[in-house]
Amino acid sequence: MATSPPANLLWIWVTLLLSLCLQVMPLADGWQVWRPDWLGLMLIYWCMREPLRIGVFHGFVLGLLMDLIEGAPLGQNALLLSLLAFLCALVYARFRAYSLVQQAVLIFVLLGMVQLAEQWLRALFGPVSMHLSFLLSALIGAVLWPWLTTLFEALGRRLARD
Repeated sequence: MATSPPANLLWIWVTLLLSLCLQVMPLADGWQVWRPDWLGLMLIYWCMREPLRIGVFHGFVLGLLMDLIEGAPLGQNALLLSLLAFLCALVYARFRAYSLVQQAVLIFVLLGMVQLAEQWLRALFGPVSMHLSFLLSALIGAVLWPWLTTLFEALGRRLARD
């Protein structure tokens, strides 16, 4: 990812809130497993693009909003998105040096770890059947990563130019 001027904070929040809307949008029962983790992807993008401006606090706030919207135990998604932002901060230096394909593999690992933590939390709160299908959203997110990154880099350059 090339170095570019800092993004507008309003643009960052618009994209994060739009991804929150995509994340909680209702889908048919059989299709929910195929939904990528939109909020996780966007949080990773902004944590990697603007690490000094977007971090664990933003993940926590967005997680609380998601908890309130979904009716999940308060703090569950906040913990998960905070964990994701923290993991992004840990791998930031390496991530920026990777190619898009290597970044996509790392995205799969990051989202997969957060999905695994989510399954663990759900098992703590009550009986839940675990399948490996929860990793499908991480896999789809990893496949979407190169296109999402390219799209937002192009949009960012266009907005900076205008």
